[in-house]
Amino acid sequence: MQATLSLPTIIQRGKECYSDSFAAMRSFTDARTPSTPDELWIVEHPPVFTLGLGADPSHVLDPHGIPVVQTDRGGEVTYHGPGQAIIYLMMDLRRPQPQGRVLAKEFVRRIEQAVIDTLAAYNLEGERKAGAPGIYLGGGTWKGAKIAALGLKIRGTGCTYHGVALNVDMDLAPFSWINPCGYQGLRTIDMKTLGVAAPLQEVQLALAGHLTEQLKG
Repeated sequence: MQATLSLPTIIQRGKECYSDSFAAMRSFTDARTPSTPDELWIVEHPPVFTLGLGADPSHVLDPHGIPVVQTDRGGEVTYHGPGQAIIYLMMDLRRPQPQGRVLAKEFVRRIEQAVIDTLAAYNLEGERKAGAPGIYLGGGTWKGAKIAALGLKIRGTGCTYHGVALNVDMDLAPFSWINPCGYQGLRTIDMKTLGVAAPLQEVQLALAGHLTEQLKG
């Protein structure tokens, strides 16, 4: 039987510099107690490249003046920019639940499923790739292209931050200036290029809703 997480509060942070969000995530996690409610932060960033703890800086081929920020999440290099639905998951995975605690692997699976469900609502097929966190297109001309990135920090206390980024309506050129997630030549795509003309806020809320549904267990 699956564990159940308490439902998080959805916080709209709007357009925010990545460094400000990063500092706020760490401050929130530093200050939280066992009774602090979990939160989902919806945010949109100006252009920025971020490096995970294991990232090789050489995967940033040419930043073209875009800031490159070292973070404490897992994973390699990725790009954030306008038109991307980003949700940071400020969760406590060790919070006692009637059916036990949620393990990191299961937590990642639920986040990925929320993205798959969001894409399905727009008639797009998303799929997982073994050993490569995130969501990729499952069919058509763009099969295998990455449409969503996932990177988390899970502290020893079980508290999480960072999260998931779904490409909605972006300038995709900056992805060609890096090896996305450390993979040379990995194609990236957004929903707009695939014919989905949905407003960013609509997709943000849809993704938040599917995350909330998945976090029910």
